[in-house]
Amino acid sequence: MSKMTKKERFLAVSLKLINEKGFKATTIRDIASSLNCEVANIYNYIDSKQSLLETYLFGISNEFHSAVDTIIDSNISSEKKLRLIIRTHIDLMVKKPYELALLVNEWRNLKEPKLGTFVAERNTYEDKVKTVIKQGMEQGVFKVLDLEIATFTFLSTLRWLHDKNSEHPVQMNPIEIERQISTFVFSGISKK
Repeated sequence: MSKMTKKERFLAVSLKLINEKGFKATTIRDIASSLNCEVANIYNYIDSKQSLLETYLFGISNEFHSAVDTIIDSNISSEKKLRLIIRTHIDLMVKKPYELALLVNEWRNLKEPKLGTFVAERNTYEDKVKTVIKQGMEQGVFKVLDLEIATFTFLSTLRWLHDKNSEHPVQMNPIEIERQISTFVFSGISKK
């Protein structure tokens, strides 16, 4: 296993601390104290606490967009696309739980103009998921439901999973989590 660089350690410690205390309650002094360094040293890694939040939020958002774009561009069925979106959420929850915590809970702490940009990106992501669900309805794979309700119920299920995992880390195998969420989602939306 490779040794963490100072910057990687800084990012890991600051992310964990923000997850524990919340973005607003975490100070640069708290981060410095956790790293046993002077406050001035923190600015070797970031310009501000706000820039740290921006880096994490836009980084994880870009990962979601990249994954969903690849899924949408594939020639697989709408059902398989939706299943892959579920898998992407679970994979990122397991691999990057603190980044997902920021995505779900701390995005409101962004300042303009970044807040507006982030909200627009989030809306675009939701529209991409909505497109997959709509295509499934049009192809007769999914039940014809109110598109808004179906989309936001789907996304809320995935967000709830993150909230549950951040409070009490999931002890279940990610494959089993995916199976159970897929069973739940597709029992409600699938025509089968």
